[in-house]
Amino acid sequence: MHPGKGTILDGMEHVVAAAVIDARGIVTGWSEGARLLTGHPAEEAVGRAAADLLAEDLPAAGGQAWSRPVVVRHRDGHPVTLAVTACPLLGTGGEALGWTLTAERAASPEPTLAGRAFQQASMSMSVFDPGQRYLRLNEVACKVMGVSEDVLLGRRFPDTVEEAEHSKGFNWHLRQVVETGRPLRYESCTGAPSLNREHAWTTEMWPVRDASGEVAGVALAAFDNSDQYWARRRLAMLNEAAASIGTTLDVVRTAEEVVELLVPRFADFVSVDLLDWVLGADEPPPVPEGEIVLRRVAHGSGRDGTPEAAVRLGGTDTHPPFSPPARALREGHAIRSKAGEPDFMCWLAERDTRAPGGSPYRRGAHSMISVPLRARGTTLGVLVGVRIAHPDDYEADDAVFAEELASRAAVCIDNARRFARERTTALALQHSLLPRGLPGQAAVEVAHRYLPSGSTAGLGGDWFDVIPLSGSRVALVVGDVVGHGIPSSATMGRLCMAVRTLADVDLPPDELLTHLDDLVTHLAGYQEGGQEGGQEIAELGATCLYAVYDPVSRRLALAAAGHPAPALLLPDGRAELVRVTPGPPLGVGGLPFEAVELELPEGAVVALYTDGLIEDRDRDVDRATGELCSALTAPADTLDALCDTVLKAVLPEEPGDDVALLLARTRALGADRVATWDVDPDPARVAATRQAATAQLAAWGLEETAFVTELVVSELVTNAIRYGEPPIRLRLIRDRNLICEVSDGSSTSPHLRRAHAFDEGGRGLLLVAQLTQRWGSRQTDRGKTIWAEQSLEPQ
Repeated sequence: MHPGKGTILDGMEHVVAAAVIDARGIVTGWSEGARLLTGHPAEEAVGRAAADLLAEDLPAAGGQAWSRPVVVRHRDGHPVTLAVTACPLLGTGGEALGWTLTAERAASPEPTLAGRAFQQASMSMSVFDPGQRYLRLNEVACKVMGVSEDVLLGRRFPDTVEEAEHSKGFNWHLRQVVETGRPLRYESCTGAPSLNREHAWTTEMWPVRDASGEVAGVALAAFDNSDQYWARRRLAMLNEAAASIGTTLDVVRTAEEVVELLVPRFADFVSVDLLDWVLGADEPPPVPEGEIVLRRVAHGSGRDGTPEAAVRLGGTDTHPPFSPPARALREGHAIRSKAGEPDFMCWLAERDTRAPGGSPYRRGAHSMISVPLRARGTTLGVLVGVRIAHPDDYEADDAVFAEELASRAAVCIDNARRFARERTTALALQHSLLPRGLPGQAAVEVAHRYLPSGSTAGLGGDWFDVIPLSGSRVALVVGDVVGHGIPSSATMGRLCMAVRTLADVDLPPDELLTHLDDLVTHLAGYQEGGQEGGQEIAELGATCLYAVYDPVSRRLALAAAGHPAPALLLPDGRAELVRVTPGPPLGVGGLPFEAVELELPEGAVVALYTDGLIEDRDRDVDRATGELCSALTAPADTLDALCDTVLKAVLPEEPGDDVALLLARTRALGADRVATWDVDPDPARVAATRQAATAQLAAWGLEETAFVTELVVSELVTNAIRYGEPPIRLRLIRDRNLICEVSDGSSTSPHLRRAHAFDEGGRGLLLVAQLTQRWGSRQTDRGKTIWAEQSLEPQ
């Protein structure tokens, strides 16, 4: 076989020779066919004795017609066996005038073992002379070409094929072997006269040399690699499916990607129909035994508008029990059907009846394959492929491929379905229990991610929060209630609100966790006390990490209750875990929590997370935290992008728990935005302090805040001198708000009270509360700090 030959030229037929011999045995007539078979032209044969052309003697015929093999001598000397039929020529009186002979090449076995090996070889083999003329073909080559060897012998290759690029390429390689004298390999995918589809060929061509070493011809052997070729094509489509199907977590888009992959390479028309529950939030029901109603979510063909479709997108299609799609759903494997089979013909007739406008486009449909879409043991729908212009019927290998592809597509569709359902639930819970919007603050830039678990146990109790504190500080919180379901989510909400309440008191991290531990212990006692709705938090466990960052001092104080240590990315690109004492989980009770404090450079990124990010059943935690630190060093334009990078690099393929990730990039308030004065405990110094504050406001361009600020400074400094203890310090911070802080050595906290009409004092803090946005006090290591904030946002 010669890959890419096309069809034999019109008019070619088997070579038949004709000759006339007179009564004396002299040749008197010689046809062109006789020349082709023996090599003797007519001018050489006519007039010669017929016996001179024989390679062996013939037995006497006795004047009767006969038919037998005859061995003649070819012009080049080699014997040629012909099947000869002879009929006598009789005169009017019945006398013998001569013989008419017809002959064609006889099919005789090769005389040598090597010749038989060539003739019976399982691959197509041929021999050409240097002018690309056929000298020899074996049985496979003749079978593939669809003609006998006699038709091609002596003819030039270009004269026996259609004018096409693949034929030119084959002929070029033949010439190259002659010109260069070197063997070549030629790979092609073309048709052949006797084949009904394209075949893939690997053709080895090599020169055949004579005794002098000159190239006397070209031999070739063509291997039919079609099975391997189509297997590679199917494997390539599966690999392509891995990248092109499931790019979005959308059911309809995933189905469309399946159609786009299969048309037109695998089918001329493809549809994807799903059971209705897949598109909703219901649990899967069993596949019905009778008629099956499916909803069309995607279809496509090689024609614009897909006129072959009998069902519109979004419409329903009812399949009777005998139909191939219904059988595929019930039996759980691919169903092949073709023209002539009752089920196929009924299905096609129903399509034409339902949508007669598409009948012309369905004409010629001859093969269909229906494949169930099953993922994780659940039937989702059916994939149908129909071949119309494609010449081949679906075969067993096509069914194996379709089932593998449908399995992958079904997983993607099921992922999209699960995501849609879980996303709806997760968003509702997250909206009600997690912060709806992180509050505005200038201490850190934050980005966060919360990924609910896909486990059948339900959502867990992970949470995070960012809480603005006084003095431009901010609290960063992340926690996890072990367990799943509504009880864990409810407990998460309680703890989140408790942390916000305790943070408002401005407790240090270790003290805050101590109070939170008492609360968890209290809640855990509900179950033992018989109160409904309680949960054994102490048994299930809860963890928390609480950190406070001060942009003025650039110091981060944090404490952990059984929670993983945060990671820190420094501006120089180094990433490491913060060394923090983990402490006992919340609810254990009776054990202390230790705070850690460190100074951070501006631009450092602190990563707080829950254990779902780094812990899994078969995962090493140390390796996972190493991956986390490595992922934090990856280039990213924004913190949001860094969040995605971390999750992609560290998150397990199928997380078994919720994941909360909070990234905070630190900012710093420089000396130009902070002013501090030490105040002598002398009432006479109040006026000078007030004037210094006013001058600082003018330097900041905040003259419009001077009146209120003078009043606040006067009242707070006066109270510190009158009721507090040295040392006394005034600090102004220019941030989003203007913050006025007065610190003293007393731990007694002030409180508002109603002054009577004739009282000389008691109205200072009331004025401060009325004139500022908010005010409060916090305990410090050296006493307390009273603070008040004024908004600098334009009104």
